[in-house]
Amino acid sequence: MTAAVNATLDRAQYGRDWEEWHRAHEERRADPLGFLAITGLHWLSAEPVDLPDAPGRWTTGADGPVVQLDAGEELRLGGETITGRHAFGPLAERGGLTLAFRDGEVEGAIEVARRGGFDIVRPRRADHPFLAAYAGTPTYVPNARWRAAARYIPFDAPVPTEVGSAVDGLLHVYDAPGRIEFDLQGETFSLTVFPGHAPGTLTVLFTDATSGLTTYAANRTLTVPAPDEDGATVIDFNRAVNLPCAYTDFATCPLPPAGNRLPVGIEAGEKTPLARVQADAAVAVPA
Repeated sequence: MTAAVNATLDRAQYGRDWEEWHRAHEERRADPLGFLAITGLHWLSAEPVDLPDAPGRWTTGADGPVVQLDAGEELRLGGETITGRHAFGPLAERGGLTLAFRDGEVEGAIEVARRGGFDIVRPRRADHPFLAAYAGTPTYVPNARWRAAARYIPFDAPVPTEVGSAVDGLLHVYDAPGRIEFDLQGETFSLTVFPGHAPGTLTVLFTDATSGLTTYAANRTLTVPAPDEDGATVIDFNRAVNLPCAYTDFATCPLPPAGNRLPVGIEAGEKTPLARVQADAAVAVPA
């Protein structure tokens, strides 16, 4: 199947397309208020939390997250300016919102979200030293041998699938619509998939024999194009990328579902980052 899907591939153009895709991916990753700008992960409860590098005193309860801002502090949500006390209402699981602030000349943002049944806040600052020092992620040289025809096999109904998290004690549940099968290096493999970000696309979370050696130990992910009416699609491991947890302890990324560890080494896509943000103490769900 791998040879057949690549038989008419213009490999020079394929390499150029990959370079353009990865360059754009790195630009999004290094956004001034993206994941590389996160300065902390704070679990909310009824006990107020003061953020050391962003405005507000934060709590949560049955009515969702609440912020209390001091005089002179403000946050922006879209076109709305927030001052004083503001209740955001209950957040949906995996839902959230992003608030903007300024600290002198520095732009900042606060992500308010719900993950694994917990409300969290994660400040981001455009002056984060880790963001300023980021020099890109190493990759394997793209090679069409890691691109294969695949077949999407839907389940009769989406299957709620519990997966672990980069944070100890945190669990995520995603509805898996099916699995994909593909041949690689003369073997047939099957991976559980989740809905992708773009309509019709699928997301794969996986590890393989390179994980913890040349690639990030916990997970990598890639997007599979929308299958046609017969379930035919293509899986291209050259476009396997790291999730935010490869770069920071302050991420809550999901781990691959059971069965999504490939026994072969996928020498394609992104490698282990050159540096990461480490928390002062272990990041785990509050007791």
